[in-house]
Amino acid sequence: MVLADDLSDIEQGIRRLQVEWEKFFGGIERRPPIDLRTRIENLIRRYAGQELRNATERFRYQTLTARYNTFNELWNKRLRAKEEGRAVGFHGRIERLHEEHVAELQPATAAPASGEDLLPELDLPRLPPPPRGEIRVESRAPDRQAVRALFDHFLQARQQAGEAGAVKFESFEKLITQQTARILTEKGAQAVDFRLETKDGKVSLKAKAVK
Repeated sequence: MVLADDLSDIEQGIRRLQVEWEKFFGGIERRPPIDLRTRIENLIRRYAGQELRNATERFRYQTLTARYNTFNELWNKRLRAKEEGRAVGFHGRIERLHEEHVAELQPATAAPASGEDLLPELDLPRLPPPPRGEIRVESRAPDRQAVRALFDHFLQARQQAGEAGAVKFESFEKLITQQTARILTEKGAQAVDFRLETKDGKVSLKAKAVK
């Protein structure tokens, strides 16, 4: 069960890295999550030269490796852009993918140097990485850390837009969970990308199904 446990750690680690990198690029964290990235890379490297006899575990390992490579390439590009002073994140240029579904959401309110790719690309089916400035949710029960990162960005954008009124995290989390479940079911999607949009001084959330 060691391999199965490590694969679960890799999968969870990739999700955590998504959240931590978004915090860094959004200005919430001052340092990039290099230590966490190194731990995930070490786990992936542990099995890089081994023959994995279990077909299910082998496929899962290859899929996670490919997913990590895709995200790592994106993070490195965004890190280089940040170091060069080019705009990134929610207030920079957003590279859009083909939009299968866009829904405007109104949350309930109340009172170091860049690294290099360390693993080879694998020719396997995979989701494209989320566009810049977007946070991906891949489950009907969203990762609380991902929702918290999105919530922090939302509050920051509201503050910059001068919007009044408090927003409760519990209400925000409930909304994201409900919208994610609905879009995944209705659109047959694998994930949902959320982004912020400010128009006429009002901040809203938009969701896009990823198939």
